[in-house]
Amino acid sequence: MLRKTCVVAIALMTLALFGLPAAQAAQTFKLGFGDPPDSDQGAYAERFKAVVEGLSDGEIKIELFSGGALGTETEMLQSARKGTLDLALVFSGNAVPFVKELGTLTMPYLIKNEYDAVKVTTGELGKMWNEICIKKGGFRILGWTYSNFRHITNNTRPITSLEDIKGMKIRVPQNKIHMATYKAWDANPVPISWPETFTALQQGVVDGQDNPYIVCYTSKFQEVQKYMTEVHHQYALQPLIIGERSWKKFDDKTRDILIRAGIEAQQYNLLFQVSEASKAKAAMEAAGVQMDNLTDEDEWIRLAKEKVWPEFYDFIGGKEMLDKVQDTLEAK
Repeated sequence: MLRKTCVVAIALMTLALFGLPAAQAAQTFKLGFGDPPDSDQGAYAERFKAVVEGLSDGEIKIELFSGGALGTETEMLQSARKGTLDLALVFSGNAVPFVKELGTLTMPYLIKNEYDAVKVTTGELGKMWNEICIKKGGFRILGWTYSNFRHITNNTRPITSLEDIKGMKIRVPQNKIHMATYKAWDANPVPISWPETFTALQQGVVDGQDNPYIVCYTSKFQEVQKYMTEVHHQYALQPLIIGERSWKKFDDKTRDILIRAGIEAQQYNLLFQVSEASKAKAAMEAAGVQMDNLTDEDEWIRLAKEKVWPEFYDFIGGKEMLDKVQDTLEAK
C-alpha cells in the first residue's frame, strides 16, 4: 500500500512539474504571391489552403500573403530555395535565372491555347520541369496556376497593328525573352518589378504593360489604362514552388498532403480561369477600357519566331528543349 501511495505521489509531482501532455502543435506554412487575393493566384492559393487544412484535419495551417507582401517574386523564390519561406507562387519567367530551361515556357507564340498550356505542364513535360527544378534550382513544383494570355494595355493609343506599338514604353518583368520580344516589335520594353507597376503606369513612367484579364482587373489597371489589345504571344503560367531544404524535413504524410493539394488547386484554378476571365474583360470594358484586336498578328508571330527564338536557344538549355516541347504539343 505504501509503495502504491509513493508511485501516485511521484506521478502527481511529475504532472505538477511538466504538466499534462499537450496536443501536437499545428504546423504553419507561409505562402506568398505577388497578385491581389481575388486574382488567379489568389484563387489557387485559397484552394490549396483549404485542401491542405482539410486533409490534415487542421494539423497543417497555410497562411497566405498576397500583393508581394513578402517581397518580389524573385525574392520569394530565393527565400523558398533557402528554406526561409515555405511556399511561393511565381511567374515561370521569374524562375529562369535559377532554372534556365523554364525559359522555354516564355518563348513567344509557343503556347497557342489553353489546351497547350495544360499539356505543357502535365504528363511527361510536367514531370520533366519538376525534375529539372529539383536538380538545378533547389525547388520543386507542386502545381501550376493558369492565368491565360498576357494582353497588352496602354494609355496612349489603340494598338491594332505593329505600327501602333512602335516606340511605346511597355513594362515587362525581369525576363530577357520578354524584353527581346517587344524589341522585335520595335517597342521599348522597360523592366519594372511587379509591386511598382501600378505606380509606374499611373505616373506615366511607362505607357503600358501586358497581363491576363483577371490580373489586369484585380490590379485595377482600368483606373490608369485606356486601351487593351488581345495578343497571344505568351500564356502566363505560375508554378507553386517549395524549396528542397524544406521538403526534405517533411514526413511522407505531409508530402502526400502537399502534393494532392497542389494538384487539386491546379484543377480548380483552370475552372476558375475559364469562368472568370470573360467577367474580368467585361468589367474592364464597363469601366471604360477600349478593347481592340490585332489586324496583323501573323506578322507579330513571324517577327517573334524569326528574331527571338534563334537568339535564345542556348539561353533555354538548347534548341532540343524547344523541339521536345513543340513535338509534345503537336502530337495527337
